[in-house]
Amino acid sequence: MKAGIVGLPNVGKSTLFNCLSNAKAQSANFPFCTIEPNIGVVNVPDPRLEKLEELVKPVRVQTATVDIVDIAGLVKGASKGEGLGNQFLGNIRECNAIIHVLRCFDNDNIIHVDGNINPVRDKETIDIELQLKDLETVEKRLDKVKRAAKTGNKEAIVEEGLLNRIRETLLQAKSARTVETKNIDEEELMENFQLITSKPVLYVCNVDEDSAVNGNAYVDQVRELVKDENAEVIVLAVGTEADITELETFEERKMFLEDLGLQEPGASVLIRAAYKLLKQQTYFTAGVKEVRAWTINVGSTAPQAAGVIHTDFEKGFIRAEVISYEDFVFYGSEAKAKEAGKFKVEGKEYIVKDGDVMHFRFNV
Repeated sequence: MKAGIVGLPNVGKSTLFNCLSNAKAQSANFPFCTIEPNIGVVNVPDPRLEKLEELVKPVRVQTATVDIVDIAGLVKGASKGEGLGNQFLGNIRECNAIIHVLRCFDNDNIIHVDGNINPVRDKETIDIELQLKDLETVEKRLDKVKRAAKTGNKEAIVEEGLLNRIRETLLQAKSARTVETKNIDEEELMENFQLITSKPVLYVCNVDEDSAVNGNAYVDQVRELVKDENAEVIVLAVGTEADITELETFEERKMFLEDLGLQEPGASVLIRAAYKLLKQQTYFTAGVKEVRAWTINVGSTAPQAAGVIHTDFEKGFIRAEVISYEDFVFYGSEAKAKEAGKFKVEGKEYIVKDGDVMHFRFNV
């Protein structure tokens, strides 16, 4: 599961990517600095893991991770191949969610491709290009499915109806994610279409240092613009975050954040939001050898969760032994939680909850 960072050239995408992944992607003051997409495997900050480490005192600790992709900047006409349009659109299609960076700061030393700062216009520029590309995809698919629908094929009739609703939505300059599906069949079809604008989106307002806590007038414009999109808006001083990551000690970083009025790096907030955007959640295994956070899809069953550790665990699944994170911490250990009756044995139908501390029994 990958989240792709998108936006116009020079809005801070690669600097943000470096903050998140420490991968040192090239970042410079000219358009199309990023051409090939950079991929970073980013640790997901989780205070629960730190607490489990404190209680269990394991030999090693392993965090959950999320893949972040830095994708080339997009310009007007990308849907028709302008700039790096076709390559950009192909890269974003391969991602599962979108982190859309919007420039919300003034700085005459950093050029803007359109000459002035206007995050509302910038967002609309990207949206229109993505919508136009999706419209092209939908119309091609409609041409094929119409013939099958005319023969009375029920599946084709359902698909044609959904495609027509998506087409009308795109023609109104709205994204495919705003189309409500009527049933599971339509949900599956929507997923199969792999439309760019059906992907969930998170907006990152890149601000100056003074606006890191409360945002600014540009941020207010973005919030008003996206209020009906069911999308989260995060305020981040990307340049300042880059400075924080360069500091060598935890104490130095903490003092820097306190001076800004922040409790934690904005990058940490963003990583957790991206993890949630991808519909991922965490369960833990906690033993003296290792305390580890495992990433699963929301709604995963116990066998599916076991399969993340090893496919044999899923194939030979017998049962899952589960203690909630809250109970584990309250009682201070697995043994004491068991004594208090907080230890549950769950079967194949169990839906894993975020924060479950689990052991699996299996036989292959």
